[in-house]
This record gives sequence, C-alpha cells and structure tokens, in this order.
Amino acid sequence: SSLAARRWVQMPARAQAFLCGMASNVEAPERWYLALLGFAEHFRTSSPPKIRLCVHCLQAVFQFKPPQRIEARTHLQLGSVLYHHTKNSELARSHLEKAWYISQQVPQFEDVKFEAASILSELFCQQNLVDSAKPLLRKAIQISQQTPYWHCRLLFQLAQLHTLEKDLVSACDLLGVGAEYARVVGSEYTRALFLLSKGMLLLMERKLGEVHPLLTLCGTIVENWQGNPIQKESLRVFFLVLQVTHYLDAGQVKSVKPCLKQLQQCIQTISTLHDDEILPSNPADLFHWLPKEHMCVLVYLVTVMHSMQAGYLEKAQKYTDKALMQLEKLKMLDCSPILSTFQVILLEHIIMCRLVTGHKATALQEVFLICCCCFFVYINVICNACKLHHGLYCISVNCMDNAEAQFTTALRLTTHQELWTYIVTNLASVYIREGNRHQEQSILLKRLNIDSHCLRAAAFYIRGLLSFFQGRYNEAKRFLRETLKMSNAEDLNRLTACSLVLLGHIFYVLGNHRESNNMVVPAMQLASKIPDMSVQLWSSALLKDLNKALGNTMDAHEAAQMHQNFSQQLLQDHIAACSLPEHNLISWTDGPPPVQIQAQNGPTTSLASLL
Repeated sequence: SSLAARRWVQMPARAQAFLCGMASNVEAPERWYLALLGFAEHFRTSSPPKIRLCVHCLQAVFQFKPPQRIEARTHLQLGSVLYHHTKNSELARSHLEKAWYISQQVPQFEDVKFEAASILSELFCQQNLVDSAKPLLRKAIQISQQTPYWHCRLLFQLAQLHTLEKDLVSACDLLGVGAEYARVVGSEYTRALFLLSKGMLLLMERKLGEVHPLLTLCGTIVENWQGNPIQKESLRVFFLVLQVTHYLDAGQVKSVKPCLKQLQQCIQTISTLHDDEILPSNPADLFHWLPKEHMCVLVYLVTVMHSMQAGYLEKAQKYTDKALMQLEKLKMLDCSPILSTFQVILLEHIIMCRLVTGHKATALQEVFLICCCCFFVYINVICNACKLHHGLYCISVNCMDNAEAQFTTALRLTTHQELWTYIVTNLASVYIREGNRHQEQSILLKRLNIDSHCLRAAAFYIRGLLSFFQGRYNEAKRFLRETLKMSNAEDLNRLTACSLVLLGHIFYVLGNHRESNNMVVPAMQLASKIPDMSVQLWSSALLKDLNKALGNTMDAHEAAQMHQNFSQQLLQDHIAACSLPEHNLISWTDGPPPVQIQAQNGPTTSLASLL
C-alpha cells in the first residue's frame, strides 16, 4: 500500500479525481479498495504495462482483510494478470483456485465464479493437466444452468478441449447439448453457432450422412433469424465456409462456384457494416464467431484453395498476396493462434503454385518458413506439411530418392484420409519415374480408396501414366479418357492439361500425328493459361516433333524456340534452387528440423534468424 501511495503522483490528474470521487460515494471500508483497484488498472494499461506494480497494488488489498466478495474478485484479478502477462503459472494457479473456491461460497457471484473456472481450466491445459481441466469444467457447466452466457461459454470451452484431444465424438455431443440449451433459453443465434460448430466437426470426421441434414437445418435458422446485422452475416459466412470447404474436400470445383460467390458477396456486405455497440437483450447471444478482419482472411483463403484446385494459379497468387498482407497487419495487433494457422495454409498453397509455375527457388524458401513454424512449435500437422512439400519440391528437381523418403515419412505422420490419398498418389508417381518399382506401384494403387472427385480423377491419371510407361497404350488411353471426363465435369484445368498432353504423346508414339496434334495444341493453350511450365515444356517438345513430321517447318521452328525458352527458364530456376542452403533440407526426414542448414559452399542459415 505504501508503494501504491508513492505511485499516486504518477497517475493522471483526471484519474486521481475520478478515484477520489468514487471513493467519497461509498462506504469507508471500500474506499481503499477502489483506490488500489484504480492504481492496478492504471499500471496494467500503461504503455508499456507495469505488471509488477499492478500485482503489488492487487496484493495490497489482502492487507485490509476484505470481505469474501472482494477477496474472491481480487484473487481472480491477480490470477488473470499473472496468467496472461507473466510466466509465474504456479502463483496464477494458486490465486485462481482460491477465487474458484471462495466464489462458490458467495451467493449470486456467477461472473467471478465461472470466469475463475474458465481461466483455471485454460491454465491446466497449458500445463498439460487436461485431466484436471475436464472435471473443473464439467462442475462449472453443471452449476451454471441458470446463467445462460456462462453455461454456453463453458460448453464451448469443454467441446474445444475434447476437439484438441481428437475426441470428436464427445465434442459433438457437448455441442448438441449446447444447441438444445440455446433453443430452450430462446437464443436461435447461439443455437446456430453450436450447430455450425458441430457440423464442422462432423465434416472432419467424414460423417457426411449427418452433415447434410444438419447444414440444411442451419441454413433455415440463419435465414430466419432477425438480429444484429453483423452477427447474422457472420453466421452466413460460417455456414457458407462449411459448404465451400465441403465441396472442395470432395473435389467438386465447378459445383462450388455458386456457394463461393455467395460467400464473397457476404464478406463484402460485412465489410460495409459498422459494429453495433448495443448489447443483445438475451445474454446467451453474447458470442461472436470471428472478428470480421479474420473472416476476410478466411474468405481469401478458401478462394485460394478453389483457385489452386481449378488451376487458376495467377488468381491464387493474387489472393494469397492479399491475404498475407492482411495477416501481417493483423499480427502486429493480434497474436491469435488462428492467424498463424491461416498463414501456414496460405504458404502451403502458394508453394504448390510456385512449383507448377516454375519458381522452385521461391517455393523452397517458403517451405523453409513452414519449417520455422515447425521448429518453434513442434506440431505434427506442420511437420507433415514440411515433408509433403519437400517431397513435391524433390520431384520438381528430380531427386526421386529424397522424394520417396519425404513422402514415406509424411504417410507415417498423417491420419487424414484425403491427405493420405494425396501423398500415396504422389509417391506412386515417384515409383513410376524410377521405373523399377512395379511391386510397390501395384500395392499403392490397390490401397487407394477415394471419395474426392479430384483425387479420383488424379488416380486415373496415375494409372494412365503407369500404363504408358509399360507400353500398354490402349489401357493408358482408357484411363486418361476417364480422367478427362472427370476433370472437364468439374473444371480441373491442370489435370485436363496433363491428360491431354499425355494422350498426345501416346498418339505420337502410335504414329497418329493428326490426333496427337488435336490433343497437344489445346494442352499447350490450357497450360499457358494456368500457367504450368512443365506441361508447356512437354507440349512444346511434342509440337516441335509433330510439326516436323507433318512438314510444317515454320511451326516446328517456333515450337523449338518455345521449347528452348522454357528449358532455359526451368534450368536457371533449378540451379538457383539447388544452390540455396535450404535445398539441404530435402535430407531431413525425422525429428524437429535442424536448427541450422549449411550450403556446400555458402553461409550458414539459422531458422531463428529468419523469424
């Protein structure tokens, strides 16, 4: 308290007057409390925050032997400040446990009681004491049924905890309980949030039979709900994001376009709305899915996902640049983990984009950025992304042994069915290129069990490629025509281009030059539009030989010049990528990424130095 008195002179005069005025209007025993509380808040909100002084002021409250309400609230405030602003987790836990214990003895003290339970369970999870967090949350949920806001919030928190543990069944059950509770207390808005969250988890579990009726119900609730415009539009964004990702997960790139257009229009509407500070009349409605700035990045992200699958790579790059720029601005003010997740997913997509467009050196540096995330937060999902993209990079620079090692490691790490199928498809292409792995190819292709339209079309292409290398040309044509039929149905432009050029190659080998030309010309046009450098190189080589065989000297010369240009671009990019120190990461397959990587005749690059 003497320290607080010495600091009184540092407080702005308006704050002193405010505190004195407040203190003069209350009972004498509480004047000291308001003064100390004011000091603590002043120090907490200073720039930079003076957390030590804030804690001293709050600790001084206990010297006055306060009543239980003030004692419990002060323990909560101390626990919250220590948890959020210091590394002293044991002291924070002690204060939060006291706040939770004392507040249960005080009638009508719900805010302190349930906030203490909520923060304490977060701290338990941070300390890997999940088995302590669960019963705490369950008890808080049990005694909070007369407090709608806290009951819903605690249900969301426990559902999130189960989700992080991969116990999606328990999480879905809790979200279902929350949806029914929200309906009973008359909150259709929060009911929709619970149901949409459940739909998201059902999509993750691939329970499509339950997803469709649930999304239909959500669509009806969202359209019928009349309330705060921003809340209504945010529900629509949540609903449409689930629909779009569901279509993209199934590889239905063309079918998703109407939903994606609605989503883009919806985010434009939200960006024009002003935040309404009027609180909802129903306390159960005091939730918001995401800040609108985060929603904007998310819509950019799903647009990038669509553009990549459809083969509109310039569009994908444009929206990735916009999203990353927005993320950099947000991360200066907001340390939310979801922003880092968005950044990793965007990097994953732009890496694939650069590998296709012939910018391997840039792609490799972006893979390295994902490795940095993996180094500082060793998460299997991020590590798996590193392995996958290293494997794709290895294919692009013709390091097939390294590609095989990266994909094999990625297979061991993943539990996601679609990702597993994608990795297997790429690993099969590696075996085909190596030419002497017939048994492994056969085993891999037999294990493919594919729901996604896009991956099914890709699997037909891989089978066609294998048949081509084995000289079974009629079988290859049959597989490739199936790929063309499927890729044309859903506007999968890159698969279409690859299938056309391979068909053209087959017809050329068979001596059917006219039919070959009919395949290769549209393949070249489509590859130029994407743009896909490898398909352009392949197509230009075929066009050179085709036109020479057909006696078209000028066209043959033009195709030869194109082939030379593409070869030079790809060779220069290949040399640039292989000379980077990051290229040595193709040998990393196990454990956390190496702290330093060394070029053969170049400087050492530290992961930490690039952050």
